[in-house]
Amino acid sequence: MPKNHKYIFVIGGVMSGVGKGVATASMGKILQGKGFRVNPIKIDPYLNVDAGTMNPTEHGEVFVLDSGLECDQDMGNYERFLDMDLTDESYMTSGMIYKHVIDRERSLGYRGKCVEAIPHIRDEIMRRIVHSAETSAADISIIEIGGTVGDYQNIMFIEAARVLHLQNPDDVIFIMVSYLPIPHMMGEMKTRPTQNAVRQLNSYGVQPDIIIARSEAPLDKKRKEKIAVSCSIPPANVISAPDITSIYEVPVNFEKDRIGEIILDELRLKPRRASDLARWRAFAAKIKRVEKPVRIAIVGKYFDTGDFTLSDSYISVIEAIKISAYNAGRKPSITWLNAFDYEKDPRRLRELKKYDGIIVPGGFGERGVEGKIRAIRFARENKIPFFGLCYGMQLAVIEYARHVAGLKGAHTVEVDPATPYPVIGIMPDQKKLLEREAYGGTMRLGVCPALLKKKTIARKAYGAVVARERHRHRYEVNPEYIGALEKAGVVFSGVSPDGKLMEIMELPLRTHPFFLGTQFHPEFHARPLRPHPLFNAFVKAALEHKRR
Repeated sequence: MPKNHKYIFVIGGVMSGVGKGVATASMGKILQGKGFRVNPIKIDPYLNVDAGTMNPTEHGEVFVLDSGLECDQDMGNYERFLDMDLTDESYMTSGMIYKHVIDRERSLGYRGKCVEAIPHIRDEIMRRIVHSAETSAADISIIEIGGTVGDYQNIMFIEAARVLHLQNPDDVIFIMVSYLPIPHMMGEMKTRPTQNAVRQLNSYGVQPDIIIARSEAPLDKKRKEKIAVSCSIPPANVISAPDITSIYEVPVNFEKDRIGEIILDELRLKPRRASDLARWRAFAAKIKRVEKPVRIAIVGKYFDTGDFTLSDSYISVIEAIKISAYNAGRKPSITWLNAFDYEKDPRRLRELKKYDGIIVPGGFGERGVEGKIRAIRFARENKIPFFGLCYGMQLAVIEYARHVAGLKGAHTVEVDPATPYPVIGIMPDQKKLLEREAYGGTMRLGVCPALLKKKTIARKAYGAVVARERHRHRYEVNPEYIGALEKAGVVFSGVSPDGKLMEIMELPLRTHPFFLGTQFHPEFHARPLRPHPLFNAFVKAALEHKRR
């Protein structure tokens, strides 16, 4: 293990979805403010090798790193809060672990030994955690173990954490993020589920040092003391985490309970400087002050999940909008619109007039495609600011080809392989991969450069000649139709260095106040204290449209 490196393991209690990722990111932000270099790690217990083939309605957004690794959306929270570009060493899944161990066994890496979960799987987990610490050059690693205590899937990761603690008792602490329900028929906050979760964690040989108590309301002194006594920790180590309006307030709220000082005391560390969260506090305070709205519609297909809207499918897009809106002094009013509604009843498109801007985000497949294309056409013809992301750009190209360039029936070969005008095609190497059914980790992934043309919206927004953004797609604008599209008025303002791939399309300002699409995902680089320039430009155009 690297000398003097510290480890914080974050484990869930009672139920999933209570905000372990935001809690982990917030603790990292607080420790950064005290002068420490932080290395966040996310462990996902599923057997998928990565998150790339997962359905967003089940798993949420697939986040992409600069390297191209497809991972859990919590990695996006880490990057946004900590303002870091994370590496592959910050992410692991059960699938990665088991695949590595099995591949090593097949090549006689264990020299004929009987390979078992204990010690080989456990030791591989420990090796990866220590390797991440070594390569990060950080002082503290914060490791979020996915799932909830009691899940069969994450027992091996908790066991690895237990052994690391056994080997280095002064350098490892455990934090449980648990949930305290308030049943409406009782109107009283209940601590027993958390007590039981801690006892179950104890049965694995692990004792939490700190408990973050998530609930609808703040904890009172009585319940803090009750949890402390039953779970064998000091009352000060029970941190209240009530529901709040914005996740960006979490670090500020945590500091009210002195969580930074408590963590450092448990790790036997002293602050390297007085807490330096001034800019973050100012941003969180600004969120509370803004009142005038900017109304943004997101037209997507993942909003038809039971009786609720699954906004997690587009969490980075939503946060990028919020960040740019807050920085513009406006309150983001985001409405999720189901593309299927515009396929069933085109008359409903009129509702788009009440929005200041329209976004069509990324996606795959044919579901909702015609509804999205109709929404894009409505935005173009009615001069409503439009921002297309990845698939949203491809559909904007299709819409323009059909209704302006005269290419009737134009489409993407992803949806219609027999289209007479395949304006969106597939690269030969990608076609070979699909023929072999090699879907996982084979798309165009990760950071790629784009050269920006002069006197365009994109060039003005970036204020640079080159943009470096993250990709996640298989299909591209077909080079055979670039000439026809440009002749009809499309400006490809961002292209790959070799000029073959169209990275940004837009319409001239004389034609439309803001009509722009990106083949990449700019939302993955948006940060609270560094909003993305294209989202800034979009929000600015939306506000100008609102004034008009």
